[in-house]
Amino acid sequence: MITAVWRRGRSLLAGVIVGGALISIWFSAPALAQVPRIQGQGTSASGQGNAFAAQADDPSAIHYNPAGMTQLSGVQFMVGGLLSGGTTSFTSASGANATGTRDGSIAWPPPTHLFITANLGDLGATWLNGLTVGIGLTSPFGSVSRYSDNGPQRFKATFSALPLIDIKPTIAYQVTPDLSLGLGADIYTFSDMLGEGHFEKQFITPPGLPAVLGPAGSKAELYGKGTAAGFNVSLLYTALRNADGKPIANIGLVYRNQVPLPLRGGILANGVKTSDASTTFVLPQVITGAIAIWPTRTAEREWKLELDVDYVGWKSVRNLDIYLASGGVIPQPQNWRSTYTVMIGTEYRWLKMESLPEWEMALRAGYTNSPTQIPDLTFDPAIPGADVHVPSVGFGLVCKEGGTMFGIRCGDFGFGPIKPKAVGFDLSYQASLYEQRTVSCGCALATAVNGLYRTTYHTGGISLRVNF
Repeated sequence: MITAVWRRGRSLLAGVIVGGALISIWFSAPALAQVPRIQGQGTSASGQGNAFAAQADDPSAIHYNPAGMTQLSGVQFMVGGLLSGGTTSFTSASGANATGTRDGSIAWPPPTHLFITANLGDLGATWLNGLTVGIGLTSPFGSVSRYSDNGPQRFKATFSALPLIDIKPTIAYQVTPDLSLGLGADIYTFSDMLGEGHFEKQFITPPGLPAVLGPAGSKAELYGKGTAAGFNVSLLYTALRNADGKPIANIGLVYRNQVPLPLRGGILANGVKTSDASTTFVLPQVITGAIAIWPTRTAEREWKLELDVDYVGWKSVRNLDIYLASGGVIPQPQNWRSTYTVMIGTEYRWLKMESLPEWEMALRAGYTNSPTQIPDLTFDPAIPGADVHVPSVGFGLVCKEGGTMFGIRCGDFGFGPIKPKAVGFDLSYQASLYEQRTVSCGCALATAVNGLYRTTYHTGGISLRVNF
């Protein structure tokens, strides 16, 4: 039976959860992304180069490996965001220069993440021992960019944004002490509270395009939105434990299916709608394999090393052909190629410190390498299409019930009868260092894209975590 304390406080906790969800929805937005998938969906993981699928021991497990939710006790809540900035500098073959920004020095509103998990056995539902449920909200994709309306790239892109959100209801079950399985849905959609609430791309109409885009020199805009649903399945297996029963070798596997996302909207020319239009963007399948080992894991400290590899099926993005209400089609071939992303991360955690006995502290570092999926022939300056190296660092603090923060006991930060067992926050920094890329596409708009690209992004993250 659910405890009396939980019954008295559940309405208050529900209010906190709903309020947090609304805040996260309001502030979610497309981020500076890696080709263009946003991988940093939890600050602890971001500080470790996103190598987290075999650790998965905080609420961001909903994203990285849902099977890991069975490691979480009680009710846990995490919310956080990213401050992202950077530029792409372009030098054309003729020597013309242009600079692409993230629609400002920092992407705003900042992309955020929200995760809530509940271990049902810990809440008194003993007949549901081993079952953990959760829900998450993330910004899974995005590549917001802006170039000048009169620059050399104006015929290809002057502005682009994909403010997509992913709602993630998820369950996990501990089959045996060493094996947990996870199953979740991914509901991809848009919200009118996020910028314009739809996919959007703007450019200056070059000569020779269909009249629906306006005469040459018009400011054209393509826009659309839609909803689609996918699923994910996951596994977390503990291969080795130490004498205290703590995992010292974990294996994680995650599969996310391919999802066609219909985008229905229209075309504007100089601000006037000229046609209804639609297209389909295929969100790729992602297969993740991960292994984590703990060379040191005692009651006082832990040291983890992890390697993750993502296979991303970008080859499913063959085209973004635009279908007009009149029955006509504007071809938009893409022919992207699938990629492998390699993530390496480490975390050193002090669990008992003499100077702060009720606190835990963690230092983190990592590295991500991800190749581009976009060939020269279909290169688009709106997407940072180059191989990228991402070094990262992170820091975390957790204050347990008996500790104090700003003179207040951490166990007193709750609402009414709902008191936290721990309050923590994490910080991370990632530098996305894209290799220089020289594009020579030999395509119809070669003068708009051919040249040298240099891109650097900087992303700082913060997450707040509360364990009840």
